[in-house]
Amino acid sequence: MIVILTKDVKGTGKAGDVVKVSDGYARNQLIPKGFAKEATEGNVRSLEKQKAIAAKKHAEQKAAAEEQAAKLEKVTLVVASKGGENGKLFGSITSKDIAEALESQEGIKVDKKKIDMAGPIKQAGMTEVTVKLFPEVSAKMKVNVTV
Repeated sequence: MIVILTKDVKGTGKAGDVVKVSDGYARNQLIPKGFAKEATEGNVRSLEKQKAIAAKKHAEQKAAAEEQAAKLEKVTLVVASKGGENGKLFGSITSKDIAEALESQEGIKVDKKKIDMAGPIKQAGMTEVTVKLFPEVSAKMKVNVTV
């Protein structure tokens, strides 16, 4: 029997896959538990429409992320902090501080979890930070830490 999986099934496939399984497995396990539905012509057409809508939404989100990445590439963010001799900071600049400064200075809202840093910034000066906006889209932004 050919079925469309509605949920991920270990050893069989992922949600949205059209797979061939034994009749007993489909009738006794997959369909009653809601893991699959029979692959009728209408169900297959419905699945294709859902995949097309999801692909369009993914493309729109990627385009928006690329647009935001272009804006971030041009930004040089200035973050002020207290520091001592030789530009060494008393505290450190974290991704949270960068996200807050980015929103207040440029009006661009970015989640702190998307800001990729090797570690907190502990030295004054220019630093390059990567912002991962989408799985395939990232931007490098300059952060100038002043004392």
